[in-house]
Formats: sequence, structure tokens, C-alpha cells
Amino acid sequence: MELANRVKTLTPSSTLAITAKAKELKLQGHDVIGLGAGEPDFNTPEHILDAAKQSMDEGMTKYTPAGGIPVLKSAIIKKLLEDQHLSYEPNQVIVTTGAKHALFTLFQVLLNPGDEVIIPTPYWVSYPEQVKLAEGTPVFVEAKEENEFKITPQQLKEAITDQTKAFILNSPSNPTGMMYTKEELEKLGEICVQHDLLIVSDEIYEKLIYTDKPHVSIAELSDALKEQTVIINGVSKSHSMTGWRMGYAVGREPIIKAMTNLASHSTSNPTSIAQYAALAAYDSSQEKVEEMRLAFQERLNKLYEWITDIPGITCVKPEGAFYLFPNVQEAVANNGFTSVDDWVKALLEEEKVALVPGSGFGAPNNVRLSYAISLDQLEEAAKRIKRFVLNHQ
Repeated sequence: MELANRVKTLTPSSTLAITAKAKELKLQGHDVIGLGAGEPDFNTPEHILDAAKQSMDEGMTKYTPAGGIPVLKSAIIKKLLEDQHLSYEPNQVIVTTGAKHALFTLFQVLLNPGDEVIIPTPYWVSYPEQVKLAEGTPVFVEAKEENEFKITPQQLKEAITDQTKAFILNSPSNPTGMMYTKEELEKLGEICVQHDLLIVSDEIYEKLIYTDKPHVSIAELSDALKEQTVIINGVSKSHSMTGWRMGYAVGREPIIKAMTNLASHSTSNPTSIAQYAALAAYDSSQEKVEEMRLAFQERLNKLYEWITDIPGITCVKPEGAFYLFPNVQEAVANNGFTSVDDWVKALLEEEKVALVPGSGFGAPNNVRLSYAISLDQLEEAAKRIKRFVLNHQ
């Protein structure tokens, strides 16, 4: 039996592949330090767990509306009004089975064969694959390291064609941790409005920021930009709820209605229990969110210092998320390897440290390191990486 053409061009997730290899080595008894995880290492806060248990005890275990329970939609609307000063109606909100499913569903209802989506590189690994699954065409624009991994208005202009349908904006970014300023967003947004491009604003890391600069959603800059933007967000990163699979999208009512109709034929509805957990996440104290952010900030500062002390490795210091994305090209060449991918494999085999090669993010000279593990483990990982680099010189 032949598989459908749409899946033949898909590439496996590099983050999941390296995590699987690290787990395999751990099962064999090796002392592996995994820096590939894209999730916080903290447990979901206790009050959220309690809310989920209570919902089960009260029988909230049945089907829900396909687009999410009304009280959770209201909590999301309240959050957006308080944090971004944006006002939405319930018919402009869809609750989804994770932010990834929100993106997938959006591209399915948005794209026709040949429609182009502009994706800055480095990118989160699933963006181009989801566009391809919707029979769209990813158009990559290199966000240069010397510009802090942010594309310029001129680059965006030059990438637009008659087939361009959307532009993906991820700030703070996975994998770079960079964040666009209000002024930068205004200039990019002006171009999107001029060319009637839908802006897909992935804001999943908005609560994990380590600078004095506030997070700015491009949708809050003007009524026109709000109309042009679909915001994607959720509780996975902000409240350490990756396994609960709770995300959402907000935007124009016709787009959200189409996404809801499609979701009704795919997932039926987001998991009922997880929705009540997400409700507790938004409707109660955010103290645990801030505790986690401060812990990540401390880890970032320490790990950045340790990694940039290694010969041949340079790094733009991130402003958000929980990743470093250092350039290791010089170290790779000095170590006698022909590619970063081979260097990463050898590092895992010899020193039992798992990194994610940047090739999976469209940046073959870089690697991604997650600092969502303890400081002690991060320090030991940095020592092993340094030893590996020095041993191969």
C-alpha cells in the first residue's frame, strides 16, 4: 500500500529524534544529560492539578463544545485584555489540543495548493512541515545572526509574491530566544497590512522573558494589525503544562469558525479535564509562573557564561524562552568534523550530552541547548562540552 503524497516529504522532528536517542542511552545505563527538551522541568502547579482532580470528581469528563468550554474562552479573553489590551468576542476564540494543533488547524483552513507562507529562519521545526501538509509552500527568509536573528522590513518585502498568503512571527522565538521590539513590529506590520498578509503570531513563550523590554503582540499595535493577525498561545510553556495539550487561537471570526468546524471533525473537542486545568491556570495566582521565570533567568545567565567560555563557540544572548542557540561552526571545524550534525552525534556518543543540531531549525551552523534542567546538570553539561572541544583540537 502506498502512502499519501502529503506525508512523503515530511522530515522527522530533530528535537524528538535527539531526545529519543538520549533516552535510549539512558536505558543502557549511561549518564546522559539531555539539553534537547522543549518543555519546562517543573511540575504543573499544585492548584492546577487540584482543579483537574475536582473537575473529574464533579463529572466534567464528557464531550465539550468543539471550540472549547465557554468559561475557558472567557478566561482567555480576560487574559488578552489584561496583558495585551486586546478585546475579543467568544466567536473569535478557539481552544485547541495544544498550540501546535492551533497552528495545524489554521494552516489547513487557510492554505490552498501553491499558497506561500513566509517563515523566518531559524524556525521552529514544525512550521514548514505543517505548511506543506496544508499543500502550501514555505518561503524561508534568513534572520541573520548579526541582526539578533530578526528579519528586516526589506527582507520581508523582497520575499512577498502574488502567492504569499501569510507570515509567521514567533517572538520570543524558539530556537533563538530573540524578541522583536515594538518599533520593529510596527515596520513589519505595516508591510503585512499593505500586502494583505495574514500574520500568524506565535506567542507561546510570552511569559518567559529575561529583559526589561516587555513582550509586545503585533496585534495590539493597531486595529488594522489586530484584523490581520491570528494569535497562537497556550499554557504549555507558561504554566509547565506541555502534556495537558492546551492551546488557543484568536482572530477574525470567519477564520476561527472554520478552524472550529475542522476541529469538530478531527479532535471533536479539547480534553475536558485539561480545559478545567487551563481555566485554573488563567483564573488564579500567577506566582508560580514568576517563580519559574526567575529560575530560568538564573540558569540562562550561568549557562550563557559557561558556553561562551568554550573556544570556537559564540552566542547571541537570548531574551526569552529557555534555549541558547550558539554558533559552533568554528569549534566544529577546529575539531575536524565536516558538519554540525556529525559533531553533535560524536558529542552524544563520547560525552553523553544531547544537543539538537540547528539543521532542523534551518540554521546548520548552530545548535540548540535547552536550559530546562537543573543548574548542576547545566554546569556538568558545559564542562563535558568544553572537554569534548578541547580534546578534539
